Amino acid sequence: MSIRNAKYDIAFGENLKKLRTTKKLSRETLGAMAGVEPKQIYLIEAKGQSPTVATLVALALAMKLPPKRLLDFEFEFEE
Repeated sequence: MSIRNAKYDIAFGENLKKLRTTKKLSRETLGAMAGVEPKQIYLIEAKGQSPTVATLVALALAMKLPPKRLLDFEFEFEE
């Protein structure tokens, strides 16, 4: 089993997008608030790119969420 899991990365991105849109934030607005390029947010949400811990924390704090909330979604790892 690979330690990297592309399906998890995609699920993380989908959760980020859900949280961002629930807060009615565009990628541009969230990016400006978090100090993250909107293209980076797009790559995380749509392409399954893994963010650094620093980026994850910046996005969470900009949305006024605890960072662990970005990791709180249903996902089943395949063996």
